[in-house]
Amino acid sequence: MNVSVLSRNDVYKIIVNGEFPKNTAVITFFDPPDGHSAGYQPVDYSDVTDDVFYVCIPDIDWDAFENDPEGIKAFFPQAGEAAEFILKAHDEGKDIICQCDYGQSRSAGCAMAILEYFECNGKKIFEDKRYFPNQLVFGKILSALKQKQKDVAAFSP
Repeated sequence: MNVSVLSRNDVYKIIVNGEFPKNTAVITFFDPPDGHSAGYQPVDYSDVTDDVFYVCIPDIDWDAFENDPEGIKAFFPQAGEAAEFILKAHDEGKDIICQCDYGQSRSAGCAMAILEYFECNGKKIFEDKRYFPNQLVFGKILSALKQKQKDVAAFSP
């Protein structure tokens, strides 16, 4: 499974140029509407794939919560659903594009979690100077993937 980190602009280019890769699922992070100008919308993938998981969360990390455990706990409530989406894509042999506005933080944190879970190689993203992985996104997705693994193991004979 290939895992890519792309920005909003990168994705628009590959869609417009007809270069969107086949057999690919997308996890797209976008900001809540109050943080952008009128007309801001998540990327529309409807012409290239139906296999998209949309995540509306702000581009914030640990320091924004000032040690507020309840705020941290409530952040990214869709992490379990994202983990299910990732596992399904993996089981179907699909590649995954992780995309956010700038292709540096939320998408990098997501890709880092996926690579860490499946290949024990999240450092590949962390060590790449282009990325600044969002640690909350990384932690939430990796924890959710591990929890799904435990859930499956608990129901196996």
